[in-house]
Amino acid sequence: MSDMVTDYEIGSKVRVTQQLMLHDSAEVTSVEGVVLRVGQQKTGSWFAHGRDKKLWLDRVELRKDDGELVVVNLDQHSRVEVID
Repeated sequence: MSDMVTDYEIGSKVRVTQQLMLHDSAEVTSVEGVVLRVGQQKTGSWFAHGRDKKLWLDRVELRKDDGELVVVNLDQHSRVEVID
């Protein structure tokens, strides 16, 4: 598991900011919520050198203030900040 997924605890409120790198710019989005679950989860995609021959992604599951559940896939362009 990457260090990015283990820097915060279940129950803490976080802001996840991600960048989608475009040809000549970047699209930035953010989501805030309480951490329900963190860790690696396998996808349905086949990957020869992965555990169980699957592709595994770092994921964070959040509950937003309005109750909506959000699963965020983390990558090298993701930043997770703990909110006090």
